[in-house]
Amino acid sequence: MAGKSRFSASDRFEYLQGLVTEFQDTDSEDSKEQVLANLANFAYDPSNMEALRLLQVTELFLDMLTEENENFVEFGIGGLCNLSMERESRDQILQSGGVPLVISCLSSNRDETVLSAITTLMNLTTAASRAETTDSAVVQCMLRFSLTQNPRLRNLASVFLQDYCTQQQVDKAQEEMQGQSQSALGIPLPKD
Repeated sequence: MAGKSRFSASDRFEYLQGLVTEFQDTDSEDSKEQVLANLANFAYDPSNMEALRLLQVTELFLDMLTEENENFVEFGIGGLCNLSMERESRDQILQSGGVPLVISCLSSNRDETVLSAITTLMNLTTAASRAETTDSAVVQCMLRFSLTQNPRLRNLASVFLQDYCTQQQVDKAQEEMQGQSQSALGIPLPKD
């Protein structure tokens, strides 16, 4: 049975539903972190997308972006990054007003959180959302990230600037940044 899933759609749904229920019912932060990490990993598999949408996992991940627990934020944005690769999930994130929450993750001191946020913004960029995902503050942030010593962050920010922004946007952001420090707009560079 090469190429076939060993779980039926109903088994998959029940398992994922159990994870969501465990997250909601437990008071243990460690257990919540483990469940979030598992859900974020399951969000990478396209065969789980419909079940995750039905279980409102997109909203759960979005809710995690405002938590004080940095692991919750990291797993939440990681899950959104995985979900946003699929069109229906991308549209759900956009319709839920998720872009500002994703942008807020750019100010994290954690590299993985920032990398997932940049990738999520790339995945969320459509003709209709481009003005929001490539807002001047985002472009300025990417310009700063493109100067960092961290090669992963520098390269991803450079790809964002080249592939998702117009030259006019980049020029305008550079002009606005003249004389500002590297932590302008309250978005510091992550610690290398």
